[in-house]
Formats: sequence, C-alpha cells, structure tokens
Amino acid sequence: MLGMCRGRRKFLVASLALLFIPALTWLYLSVGSFQVKPLTLSPLELQSSTLVGRGGEREALELRVRAVEEENQALRRELSRPPRSPSARLPSGGHHANQSRTHSEEGTGDSEGQKAAVVRNGSDCVQQPAVDKCETIHVAIVCAGYNASRDVVTLVKSVLFHRRNPLHFHFITDSIAQHILSSLFHTWMVPAVKVNFYDADELKSEVSWIPNKHYSGIYGLMKLVLTKTLPSDLQRVIVLDTDITFATDIAELWAVFHKFRGQQVLGLVENQSDWYLGNLWKNHRPWPALGRGFNTGVILLLLDRLRKLRWEQMWRLTAERELMSMLSTSLADQDIFNAVIKQNPFLVHQLPCFWNVQLSDHTRSEKCYKDVSDLKVIHWNSPKKLRVKNKHVEFFRNLYLTFLEYDGNLLRRELFGCPSETDHNSENLQKTLSELDEDDPCYEFRRERFTVHRTHLYFLHYEYEAASDNTDVTLVAQLSMDRLQMLEAICKHWEGPISLALYLSDAEAQQFLRYAQGSDVLMSRGNVGYHIVYKEGQFYPVNLLRNVAMQQVNTPYMFLSDIDFLPMYGLYEYLRKSVVQLDMANAKKALVVPAFETLRYRLSYPKSKAELLSQLDMGTLFTFRYHVWTKGHAPTNFAKWRTATTAYRVQWEADFEPYVMVRRDSPEYDRRFVGFGWNKVAHIMELDAQEFEFVVLPNAYMIHMPHAPSFDITKFRSNKQYRICLKTLKEEFQQNMSRRYGFAALKYMTAENNS
Repeated sequence: MLGMCRGRRKFLVASLALLFIPALTWLYLSVGSFQVKPLTLSPLELQSSTLVGRGGEREALELRVRAVEEENQALRRELSRPPRSPSARLPSGGHHANQSRTHSEEGTGDSEGQKAAVVRNGSDCVQQPAVDKCETIHVAIVCAGYNASRDVVTLVKSVLFHRRNPLHFHFITDSIAQHILSSLFHTWMVPAVKVNFYDADELKSEVSWIPNKHYSGIYGLMKLVLTKTLPSDLQRVIVLDTDITFATDIAELWAVFHKFRGQQVLGLVENQSDWYLGNLWKNHRPWPALGRGFNTGVILLLLDRLRKLRWEQMWRLTAERELMSMLSTSLADQDIFNAVIKQNPFLVHQLPCFWNVQLSDHTRSEKCYKDVSDLKVIHWNSPKKLRVKNKHVEFFRNLYLTFLEYDGNLLRRELFGCPSETDHNSENLQKTLSELDEDDPCYEFRRERFTVHRTHLYFLHYEYEAASDNTDVTLVAQLSMDRLQMLEAICKHWEGPISLALYLSDAEAQQFLRYAQGSDVLMSRGNVGYHIVYKEGQFYPVNLLRNVAMQQVNTPYMFLSDIDFLPMYGLYEYLRKSVVQLDMANAKKALVVPAFETLRYRLSYPKSKAELLSQLDMGTLFTFRYHVWTKGHAPTNFAKWRTATTAYRVQWEADFEPYVMVRRDSPEYDRRFVGFGWNKVAHIMELDAQEFEFVVLPNAYMIHMPHAPSFDITKFRSNKQYRICLKTLKEEFQQNMSRRYGFAALKYMTAENNS
C-alpha cells in the first residue's frame, strides 16, 4: 500500500513538473519584454555559440527551447503519417497488385504523401540521400535543328546555375545541332562539364518504322533507343526535353535514384493533363496508359537494369502490338513508354510532381504545389510555350526569361575540391595568358587576342544550298546592337546568302531575336546566317567577328563588307558573273568594289553607275573617307573608275583597305587588331603578301550610310595610350609579316615609313 502511494506521489510530482516547467520557461523569457527572434540554428551551431553573461543565458535558453520545439514538430509529422502496408514493400511480384493503388494515391495533387513532399520541399528536417561531392551527373538530351539548339541553351544555363557537381551531357543530335552545340560548348569552356554527341541520323532506322503525328517528328522517338545509344558502361542517366527549366540543383533529382526499389527502372512524373483519360473531346482515343499516364519530359533511366530486362525487345513488341489498332503515335515516345508501363507497372518509380510541372492548357499543374517556391522543374510542354494559361504563368515566365538573358560567362565558375580532366585548350590558354606582362601598358590589347568568346552559330533558322555552278557569293559582315537597323536594308539590296557575326550580350541576343522575328523582311529570308559572339572584355573584337562570319560561309566566294554599307542593287548577280569573266577559279584575285559615302540619312539610292556619278558631281555622294582618310581607298583610282568599262588592276599601297570579293579559302583577319584602326589594312596586306591581284570592278559600287560614331573610334580619338598601343601592334604585325614572307615583305616596312 505504501509503495502504491509512493508511486502515485512520484507520478503527481512528474505531472506537475511537466506542467510548470514550460510556464516557468515562458515567464523567464518574458522578463524585460524579451522578444524571441525568428532564428533557426542547428544543434551544431548551438554548441558552437559562445554566450556570455545574463543576456547570453537568456539567448541560449531561447534557442534550446526553439530547438526542442522543432524536434517535437518533426516527431509529430512522423507520427501523423499513415503506416505503410506490408504489400508496399513487396518485391517485383507484389508490385502488380499494388500498383493501381499507389498510382491513384500518388496522383497529381491528390496524394497526401505528395502534398507532404511539397510542404517538405524546403525543409532541412527530411534528409535526402546525399550525392557525393564530386560524383558526375549524366544528362541526356535529344536536340535537332536550329530552334531546339537555341532552346537547349536556356535549359543548360538553368542546370549550370544551380549545380554543384561535375556534369556530363549526352546530346543525341542531327548534324545541324551538333555543329551549333559543339562550337558553343567548345567556346563556353565551363569547368567540370563534359559533352558527347551521338548521331541521330544513325538511329533513325531504329524508330523510322513508327508512324508519328507529333510535331517533334522522328526525333521525338529517340529516347526509346537510349539504352542502345549511350555508352554500355553508363548505368544511370537523367533524360530531359529541351523545353525544361530547372529551379534547383539537379543533384537533388540524381539522388532520387537511391529510392528505386525492386525492378523499378524508370523515374517519371504523372501526366498532368487528361490526355490519357480520353475525355478531352469526342472520339478522342489515346494510347493505353496507367491512369493518367506519365509525362516523359523528365525521365530517370536505370540503364544497366533496363538492358538486363531487354528493354529494346520490350518496347518494340509493345509498339508493334498497339500500332495494329492505333495506327500512329500522337505523343511520340511518351505513348510507347506508357503502353509498356500499362503492361509492366512495376517498372515505374513515380516522382513527386514538382520534378516536372507541366505548363500547358488544361493541365492540373496548379494542384501540384502550394507555393511556387516549392517547384523544382518547369516544363513548357505546350506548343504555345510561354503563352500558356496558368495563374502563376508570370512567375514561370520571369524565371525562364531570367535564364534566357543570364550572362553565360558567369557560369564558367570552378568546382572547388573536385579533380577534373585536363582541358588542354584551357591549359594552353592559361599558359599563354600567364606569359603576358601585366605591367605592359598594352596588356589589355594583347590579352584580347587570346580571349575565347562564347559563340552560338546559326542563332536563327538557316536554309540555303550554294548554287551548283560554283559562282555563288556570300556577303560577310559583323555588327553590334546599335547597327540592327541596317539589316532589313541590306537584305533588300542583296538577295544572295549572308553570313553575319553579331557581338551581343545574352540579354541583347534575346532583343535581337524578338526584333528579327517581328520583321517580315528578315523572316522571309532563309539564307541569312546569324552567329552570336557573346560580349566579354572591353574591346570590340572586330576581326574575330569577321573570322566567325567567314568560317560559316558555304559558297565558293565571299564578299567582305561592313554592316553600314549598302551594296548596289544587283551586286550579287554582278559578282557571280565576274567570277566567270575574270576566271576567279584559276587565279588569286581580290575583286575590289569601289566605296562611296553619303552624309544624308535619307538617300535616293542610285540605280545605276550613271546615276551615282550624277550624285557624286552634285555633292550628294563622296568617295569613301576622302576628307578624313584618303589613303584608305586612293589606290582604287576613282578617276579611272568613272570612265572604265572593263576591270582594271591596281597595286597595293600603304593603308589600302578596300572591300573585296575573294575565294572562301582566303586568309582570315588578324585578331590582334580590336576596336578601331588597322583591322582591314592588315588583312589587305596579308592578301597582297600572298600574291593576290587587286582588280577593280567597273560597274560595281557600295555606299556607306551615316550613323553615330562608334564607342571604339571615340576611344581612338580621345585616348593617347590607345593610339600608342595601336602603333605598337602595327609594328609587331609587320615584323611577323617579315618573318613569314621574307624579303617580299620588306616593302610593307618601307611603305609604312614613307607614309
């Protein structure tokens, strides 16, 4: 009896302690109107905090109470979860019976587990399986054509922005996309990023037998053959559509592979539209799918297990069977993936919907999240893309535009603490730069010569094949944002192919895109190649730009012009005829097109040589730069040109810089010359050293249109050091010419000294 009373007394004391201790704690914290600050510190941070005096004790107690409170909240969340049924842990055999229940419970926006996952998205309480610090994450992307190549850059930017791991991109591309992306990544030089390309044309026979109505065409079926395409020793890969934007570190998605159980080999998010339910419109008959089906914009593939399951045979048999009644696919690979899953539900590990928030009309994406900050991956999977209907579409659009216009040069950051493969290009560049003298007053000029500018070739769709008669000519020019207004005029004057290098920032590139897409003139031309060279450094790399444009010429000849010149009407055909008449194929000739200028912003462009001569006599036109730089075009001999009816040869003279048509294999421009001064002069000197003949065309002309002075010419005129450095570079170039061409190059030194 006594023991029972003692037991009751102990229980009563314990109960009173539980009631009064929190009350006393609250009173203690309330002394002096003390306010609790909304801090969240980990136990480690609590231990390492050094608190002194009475204020420190109060803060320590406050933080301890808060830590205990957080632990209690985490415990309550764990206890509130419904217990898992034993069948959920069955191996592959039990998945068949359990899959339909799991599918309906984890459906988009309806599952309590999924809602909890969204709420826990930003929480530190739930530990995700860690990805090793230096583990390489593999990403596969199918990309074909010009527009898809442009879209994939935004996806890559969003991945690079958040990533903390080495990345290995596997691109399945056509020849166009490979040309564009290989150049882009080569010049991007992002550390700890490896890129491989796989020829999609070689894979076409694997899927070309499947009738497909999807707008992506045959390339929309390429994901089916990744087990066969990717390296046999690659075990897992994340597969992404090009219209994806990441809002988190891709390593979080890579970590989900650790959650795969049993025979699960595919990680997919449930489809967020009613497509596979078959109720979108009357007589809508979709391919078979499990419930709402799954979207294949984001896929986790366990390649090694898929190969063991004989994936190739599995999807082929399923496709053949379904095509007997369906006749064709509507959603390309997605239809076939879903048909396979319908028969084999155990293959799927369903991902939370925030890993593929599908933004298209009539989707249930808004039920996928409570707050936009919970999102991980946004999928613009509507043909309308950014014009899709969603109550948060402005947020999504702004996020997308942020990466669209984000300066890609900032993504060249190193991953510290991770050994990476030696990049010989980067290594050689660093060695070259280290050999430059930083105390040299012309250091920045010299450094610019070796700067690698990120380059995106064929930023817009290009479609042109050179004429078969081997006389075709491409106009080559370069420009920056302040010369965009010249593009339409040049397209009206020159009907042949054009290769343009544009020096732009990422944001300006998007402004240019909008400008071009809004221009009927530019959009009607498929034979204009626009190549973006992204801004970096303090100089305008004029000769690099010219070289980029020259390298993309696919005709036998090129007319080297500048963006502020309008060629005469019909010059394209006139040059092609001159190729034959002057036997350009068998002689090293540079055909000179005489240059004129006007000071009038509105000019009645002369339709003929006679009309031009009339305007020249009236003072409406002038020979180019006659009043500021006569030497640049004096050797053209305008007096002779006035009455000439046949082509005539002229000799090289110091500072000669005409606009010429040459063969495609002609020498490139010297990159040491940037900004204003001597950039064309050096090139013409090189042509002369290689024994090109300069032949003036008697019925050809071009006119320089007025514009505000460029930033570089202003620097040249106002900065003495700029002019000193330019003179130094000229002397070094001439010395190089002497070493390369020997005795024949001595005339350049003599001519310069006499000028």
